[in-house]
Amino acid sequence: MASLTQSQTTGALQDFRLPTNVKPIHYDLTIRTDLHASKFQGIVSVDLHVQEDTQAIVFNTCELIIENATIFSDATQTEQKLPCAIQAEHQRASLDLSTTLPAGSKARLTLSFRGELTDSMMGYYRSVSSGKGKTYTYSLTQFEPTAARRAFPCWDEPLSKATFAVTLISFTDTVNLSNMPIRSEIVIESGSSDVVGKEFSLDLYPQEPGSWRVTRFETSPLMSTYLVAFANGPFAFLESSYTSPLSGRERSLRVYATPDVVDQAHFVLDVTRKVVPLYEQVFDIEYPLPKLDTLVASDMDADAMENWGLITGRTIATLIDPKDSDMAAQKIVATTQCHEVAHMWFGNITTMKWWDTLYLNEGSLMGEVVILGMIFPDWRPHSAFISSFLSRALLLDAKLSSHPIEVECPDANMIGQIFDVLSYEKAAAVTDYVGEDHFLRGVSIYLKNHLYANSVTEDLWEGIHAATGLDIPRMMDDWVKKVGFPVVTVTETDAGIHIRQDRFLETGVVESKDNETIWSIPLFLPTTSQDGTVSVDTEILLDKREMTIELDTSRPFKLNAKTVGFYRVHYSTDRLRAIGRAAAQTPSPFSMEDRVGILNDAMALAKAGLMSVSSALYLIDDLRNEQEYLVLEAIAKNLAQIISTWWEHSDIVGPLNAFRRKLFAPIAQRLGYEYVNGENVDIRQLRTLAIVQAAVAGDESVVNELRKRFAYCMQTGDDSGIPADLENITYAIAVEYGGHREWEAVRQLVITPKNPSSSSSAMRAMCAARDERLAEETLQYALQEARDQDITYYFAGFEQSLRTRRFLAAAFQKHYEQLHAKYSSNFIFRTLLEVRYYSCNAFGPLASQEDFLSCSTFFKDKDTAKYEIALKQTLDGIQSQSVWIKVSSASG
Repeated sequence: MASLTQSQTTGALQDFRLPTNVKPIHYDLTIRTDLHASKFQGIVSVDLHVQEDTQAIVFNTCELIIENATIFSDATQTEQKLPCAIQAEHQRASLDLSTTLPAGSKARLTLSFRGELTDSMMGYYRSVSSGKGKTYTYSLTQFEPTAARRAFPCWDEPLSKATFAVTLISFTDTVNLSNMPIRSEIVIESGSSDVVGKEFSLDLYPQEPGSWRVTRFETSPLMSTYLVAFANGPFAFLESSYTSPLSGRERSLRVYATPDVVDQAHFVLDVTRKVVPLYEQVFDIEYPLPKLDTLVASDMDADAMENWGLITGRTIATLIDPKDSDMAAQKIVATTQCHEVAHMWFGNITTMKWWDTLYLNEGSLMGEVVILGMIFPDWRPHSAFISSFLSRALLLDAKLSSHPIEVECPDANMIGQIFDVLSYEKAAAVTDYVGEDHFLRGVSIYLKNHLYANSVTEDLWEGIHAATGLDIPRMMDDWVKKVGFPVVTVTETDAGIHIRQDRFLETGVVESKDNETIWSIPLFLPTTSQDGTVSVDTEILLDKREMTIELDTSRPFKLNAKTVGFYRVHYSTDRLRAIGRAAAQTPSPFSMEDRVGILNDAMALAKAGLMSVSSALYLIDDLRNEQEYLVLEAIAKNLAQIISTWWEHSDIVGPLNAFRRKLFAPIAQRLGYEYVNGENVDIRQLRTLAIVQAAVAGDESVVNELRKRFAYCMQTGDDSGIPADLENITYAIAVEYGGHREWEAVRQLVITPKNPSSSSSAMRAMCAARDERLAEETLQYALQEARDQDITYYFAGFEQSLRTRRFLAAAFQKHYEQLHAKYSSNFIFRTLLEVRYYSCNAFGPLASQEDFLSCSTFFKDKDTAKYEIALKQTLDGIQSQSVWIKVSSASG
C-alpha cells in the first residue's frame, strides 16, 4: 500500500485520534444484559482529569444509543445536562459545555446508553450453541483493537489507561464474569427501588417480572479499554489454583464453558496452572490480579483474546477430548494459551502507546517458544519455530506489498489489518537475535520500568540494552522499522568467501529504490575442522553492503547456523550441492535446524528465479533418507509449494506426486496406522505426516486403507479405527473418493462432533468432493447453516483441494456482498484474503497473469479500505506465481 504523506497522516490522525484535553482516570460501569431480547443497557460514570481549559469533551462510541449525558465539575460544583452529538463516521461523540472546565480540575461524566446483542463477534455480542439436547445463549466481549466503544462510551485508545469497577445485572439463572473477582452479589426483584450504585437503579429500565442478579466486581488496576471484558450466560466451570513462586500466594484458576463441553477443558486448565508460575519466574514479576479465568467461546472471530484476568478463546483453541485428542489439537490449545497468558504481563501490565507498535504486545517468542518448551520439551518448539513462525513471516515479508513491523496506523481500518504474521512471527524472529536469556532478562527490566504504563520501541530496547550491554537500536531498528529482509549472496574466492546483502523479493527483481536498507546481519557462521568438530562464529556482523571473510572452503560451511537469522542465503549451484551432500551424511556437520533452513531457502530462491527449481529438487533428493520429522516436514511443504503453484499443470504435478509417494509411502507402511500412548512425539508426528502426504499424492494402498476405515465407521458407528491424528485426512479421502453418502456422513460429524478438532476436520473434508454439485452444496451449507466463525474452515478446504480452487474464487466473487456484509466488521473478511502457509485465501492459489488482471478488475470498484494490505499481498502472490511458472518454463 502506498504510504501516506505527512499531511495526509496528520489529517487522518486528527480525525481518528481523540483530543487530550481530558484524561479518564476511573470508570464505574454498569451493564444490564437481557439475553432473551438480545439487548443490553448501561450507565458509565467516568472520572476525568482536566488537562487544559475545556469547553468540549470528545469520546468514542459506535452503534450505541446514548440517552442521557451529564457532567459534574469539582471546580464549579455544578452539574450540566448535555446534548450529545454523534459523529458516526469517526466512531465518536462530542459534548459542548456551557461552562468551561478549568485546567487541573476534576470532573465526572455520566452517560446512559443501550445497544443490541448481535452476532457480529465484536464489541458486546451474543453467542448461541447447542449440545447434549440443550441450547445455550450467552453474551461476551471482544474489544481488541477498537471495539470497546461498541459496548460502552469510552476513551478507546491504548494510552488512555484507567481503572474499572464493573457491575453486571443479569437473569438469576446465569453467571456473570469480568476481569476481576466478584466483590459482592445480590438478587433483587424487578420493579424494586433498590439502588445498584450511586446513579443506577432498576427503575431506569422497563419493568419485567422475575428476579435479577447484581454482580459487583473489584476495581481493576490501570488498563486499556481493549482489555476490559465481561460475559453473562449459563456457564459451568473447572477450577484449579497455583502458588506464586515469588510470594507464596495462592490464586484461583478457572475455565468457564457451557455445561455440555466444560469436561473438555481440563487440558487448557492444566496448561494454565503450569505456565503462570513460570512467567512469574521469567519476568520476576508476580501475576498482579487475584484470579485468572478462561472463557470458552463458541463464536469468536479471533482464536483467542488476552483480556486481563478473563482470557477468551474459541472452542478449538481451548477444548480437547481428554480421551481422544490428536497432537495437532493439543499443540493448538497449549500454544494459544501460553501466548495469551504471556500477555498478562507483556501487553497488559505494559501496553504499547499506540497500535503502530503492536508487536510490543504480540511478539510470540515467549509464549509459543520459550515457555511452551519448558512444559512440553518433547515438542521441540525452538526447532519447530523455523518451519512455522519464521517461514510464515519470510513468506509474507518477501512481497513488495509487505509492511514494517512498526507501521503507521492512522485509522481503525489500518489497525485491523496489522494483526498479521509480521507483528507476530517476524517480531518473534528478530527479537531472538540477542539470545533467549538476554531477551527475557531485558523484557523483565522493560516491564519493571513501565509497570501499568505505556511504552514505545525505544523502551524495550533500553531494557534489552541493560541486560546485554549491546547497541540494540543499531542492531534492531532496521529490522523493526524498515520493510523487508535481506538475501545474503555467497561468492567463493581463493582465500574464503565474499558476501553481499540485498533486499529479497519473491519475484527476484529488486529496484534500487527498494534496495536502500543495510541491515545488521548476524552471520552465525559454522565451520568444520579436520577432525569433524563444528564450531560457530557468532561475532561476525554484516552491517555494510558487502564484505570478505577468510575461510577454508574445502571444509563444510554455511551461513546462519541453526537458521536463527531472518534472512535467506544464496549459494552457487555447486556449493548448494556440496552442502546438500554434507547435510545428508550421518552424522551430519549441519544441525537439523540447518537442514530445514537450507531447504526453505533453496525453494524461496528458486521461486525468485535466483536458482533453478531443479537445484532445489536435487537438494530434496539428497535428503531423501532423512530421519528427522521436522526436516521431512520441510521437504513435504516445499514439494507442496511447487504443486500448489503448478496445480493446473498435470505434467508437473504427476511426477511430483510420484516422488511424494516414493518418499512417504514406505514410511507410512513402516510406521503403520496405530498410535500408542506414550510413544515418541516425533514418531507420532512423522506417522501422520507420511500417511497424509502419501494419501494426497494418491498412493493406492494408503488411500484404500483410509477408505476402509471410514466405511467401517459408517457401517457400525464405531470410529475407533480412525485415530484422532488421522481424522482430517481420513474424512477428506472418504469424501474425495466417495459420493453423497460419504459427504453426508462427514456433514453429520460437523453437526454433532465429538470435539472441536473433529468438527474442523469434517468442515474442511466436506470441501474435498470431486462432484461440483457437492461443492456447491457445501458452499451453501457454509453460507447459510454453518456458524459464522467457521467460514474460514470451508474456504481452507476448498483451497486445499486442487479441483475446487477456481470454484472458490468464483464463489467469493458471486457472494461478495453477502460475505462483506457479514464479516467486514471483524477480522474474518480480511482472513479470507490473507497470504499464509495454511490459508483460506479465495484467490491465493491463482497463478496466471490473466488471474491477476481479473482479480484486480473485480476489486477495482470495491471499498477495500479494511483489507487493502491483504488484497495487495494476494495480488502480489498471484503475479509472483505467474512469473515463477513463466520463467521456469522458459528456462526448461
